[in-house]
Amino acid sequence: MEEPLASRRVLTPALLLAPMILLLVIFLIVPTFGLLRASFLSESHLLDGSGFSLKQYIRFFSDSYYASVLFETFVDGIIVSLVCLAIGFPTGYSLARLSPLARRWRIIIVIMPLTLSLVVIVFGWLIILGRNGVINALLLSSGIASSPKQLLFSRPAVITVLVQQFLPFMILSVMSVVTQIDPVLEHAAANLRANRFATFRKVVIPLALPGIFAGFNLVFVLSISAFITPRLIGGNRVAMLGSLIYERIMAELNWPSGAAMAFILLVSGLGVTAALNALAASRLVTKGGRYAR
Repeated sequence: MEEPLASRRVLTPALLLAPMILLLVIFLIVPTFGLLRASFLSESHLLDGSGFSLKQYIRFFSDSYYASVLFETFVDGIIVSLVCLAIGFPTGYSLARLSPLARRWRIIIVIMPLTLSLVVIVFGWLIILGRNGVINALLLSSGIASSPKQLLFSRPAVITVLVQQFLPFMILSVMSVVTQIDPVLEHAAANLRANRFATFRKVVIPLALPGIFAGFNLVFVLSISAFITPRLIGGNRVAMLGSLIYERIMAELNWPSGAAMAFILLVSGLGVTAALNALAASRLVTKGGRYAR
């Protein structure tokens, strides 16, 4: 009786996971390998190429323009992540310390932008930042500016819109971890005559680091892979690798070049994320060992 029961315990989860695994294999893994194969074609179209070649990768790394776009993409991703952290951590902490009822309604406000279409959000920002938009109207009516300012098609505008889009992910990541931190620990630090800043720095932040790392990585990956926002808000003046990949594949139908760019972005993004996590983990281990001594 024990063997059939044990086999049933193994078989039941496998059967429940089978549809999800099948969907991932068909719609994610197989197309990913197909895109990887396309990146090693020497021609500019899928039907014209055959064999195996590093021509697309060599072309990318031999052109300083693409290297600068890749660097600026990562810089923008780090800036967006830091701004989201600066805004999202206090917000997530305050939400975590509210009562469940009050927190529920505020969470609805936080996640409401995620329910809207990204295209709708971007076109809303086009209206806000346009020459005849809301901000320019306020500047002109208040006398701060004598003529409309060029707010669109700039890197600050792209960063602002990306922060608005991905800020909920940081807030929710921080809040989910802070809710598990017992407020008694903060009260104990206060009883030991630690001020609010010391308590926040030595108690709350170290315990909330998993949420900070998760939110930072999530916002960073979403930022460097964005293509609609840089394309519409930044235009031709702001180049990010995601928008270049979209243009190369959808406008020029150059799948091998776009596929090579996509995998360069994927591998380099994973490398930067792994390096940041390793650096943060080493700092955490160093501090933990110092506190233990």
